[in-house]
Amino acid sequence: MAQKETEFGQLAPSEQNFKVYEKDTTAHAVYLFEKGENYFEVRRNYVYLITKYHAKIKILDKQGFDESKIAIPYYHTEDRTEKISNIRAITHNGIVKSSLLQEDVYEVDVNDRWSEKRFTFPNVKEGSILEYVYEVQSPFLFNLNGWDFQGDIPKVYTEYAAKIPGNYRYNRALIGELTLDVNDATIRKNCFRIPDSSVEPADCEVLKYVMHDVPAFKADEDYMLSENNYRARLEFEMSEYLGFDGRKEKFTKSWKDVDKEFRTDRDIGGQLRKKNYFERNVPLELLSANEDKLTKAKRIYAFVKSHYTWNEKFGVLRDNRVKQAFDERTGNVAEINITLINLLNAADIETDLMMISTRAHGLPKRSHPVMTDFNYLVAKTEIDGVIYLLDATEKELPFGMLPYRCLNYYGRVMDLDGDSYWYEIEPEKSHGRAIRVLMELDFENGKGTGEMDEISTGYEAYFKRNQLANLAEEDYLKKIEESTLEDFFIRSYSLDAESSNELKLVERFSFETENLEAKQTMYVNPFIIQFFKSNPFKTETRNYPIDFGYVRSYKYFANFKVPSGYRLKQLPESINIGLPDNSGILRFNCIESEGMVMVQFALQLKSTQYTSEGYAYVKKFFENAVAVQNQSYMVFEKE
Repeated sequence: MAQKETEFGQLAPSEQNFKVYEKDTTAHAVYLFEKGENYFEVRRNYVYLITKYHAKIKILDKQGFDESKIAIPYYHTEDRTEKISNIRAITHNGIVKSSLLQEDVYEVDVNDRWSEKRFTFPNVKEGSILEYVYEVQSPFLFNLNGWDFQGDIPKVYTEYAAKIPGNYRYNRALIGELTLDVNDATIRKNCFRIPDSSVEPADCEVLKYVMHDVPAFKADEDYMLSENNYRARLEFEMSEYLGFDGRKEKFTKSWKDVDKEFRTDRDIGGQLRKKNYFERNVPLELLSANEDKLTKAKRIYAFVKSHYTWNEKFGVLRDNRVKQAFDERTGNVAEINITLINLLNAADIETDLMMISTRAHGLPKRSHPVMTDFNYLVAKTEIDGVIYLLDATEKELPFGMLPYRCLNYYGRVMDLDGDSYWYEIEPEKSHGRAIRVLMELDFENGKGTGEMDEISTGYEAYFKRNQLANLAEEDYLKKIEESTLEDFFIRSYSLDAESSNELKLVERFSFETENLEAKQTMYVNPFIIQFFKSNPFKTETRNYPIDFGYVRSYKYFANFKVPSGYRLKQLPESINIGLPDNSGILRFNCIESEGMVMVQFALQLKSTQYTSEGYAYVKKFFENAVAVQNQSYMVFEKE
């Protein structure tokens, strides 16, 4: 849809005739047009950042009515505030136009820094086009934030334009995998001047960025990192301000600046220098026991886990009260892990603090420090040439393993005695579930009985231990029964403590299935337990990677005795497929030998992340895996 300068209140013929968005027939509403504009203007002898916004939204069905509720955020401090003005809104229903009344615009305080102007479009129906404009006047020049090309609903046309004086310098980045249809940047001479001033006018950078037919961002997909990594948008961040009076202010720090602040700040570095306090307040043998460093580190780690109850808060560098948290035996992530770092250092096990960002928070920028990119702290220590990343917030978490929320590729290690540096987060390679089943089928009595062992390793064992710790055994077993085939009952259950360790959990079950009513021909699904009941990947396309966090494997082995009075008529077809570059394997095979049917199933994912280009392969891979588990049948026939 070609765009010319659009006048508020006027619809183009293509907009008036728009009925359905063929590129996404599931959409409930769609932006027909959206434009944002930023420029700088002197008003009342003050330089303001001006934002103008204009949008038209087509309501396709009743589920799209939520788009008629508009919230326009604005920022304020104790002495200054952004101002929103010139709000106008029209609901177009054919030739009938319903305008927003100004008394229907109201304000809501979101927190101590942000408020919103809110309104709801009048007379909204299926097929309505909602159009609105507004202007924001901001005294905060750092609030040139950029533009969201992608949102929760599709956009036919979205444009961002800006005019930035050369003495205001911003870092910028285009986020996501979508490409710009228009990418124009030119210099306009003498475009910004201070009225009644002898200061030379500044040149401006004039920008125009456009995207056409932008798909909605589906944030409810499984196996993804933060949508902040992938939602198509343009980000600005003020790096330097060169005042017209010659004043110069730098906003973007270097890591050397951050390192210096880290070492000298009493609130930051000081929290990591409390070894003496902990030496006085923990059992003497915890730090002085005559044992190897790894054993001592594990004892300290276990002590901190047992001492604290995590309050479910994260925390990073500021406002931590480590001594108070230790005395009260409860604290946030930072307080707990700073305690761990202090104790390890007090035991002469050299340990540093590592700042990371959780999977839901987003990947930190590597180009320059943005401290708000980090929301979590862990410990990094090296013992006998092996590096361990430690987090003592989770009671069931083994030594050297981070919680799943922390598997976000890399973090920044802050060294009190040297320079900080990036460090990669690499989980161990052994994570999975292996199930072994031995089962007898008794069609004459309508039941089957069997024994089952489940061996969980790595994160799969950790997740199981969390379940066991938080559920009564009866509830835990009930959840397993509900996740299996119908009429499955667990008769006995035990943990094999001798075969288990902190990285492996071995469980034993005896079970019974009912309602195997004897017929001439019997169909039996060999999968007592199904790893995937449905395909987690449902959308046709995906514009961001699949991220599993860790490599994983699922294996199922089962032996079925051919029941008396029946013969095996048919076995399911074998399958052996892989993902490109040998990054995944799916195998299924059934054979009969000496009155026994042996079933083997294996699904292995050898990569933690698969690109959006590979999405179709992964989707098909899981489609096959689900079909094997749901639609495979051994066929027995009466003799």
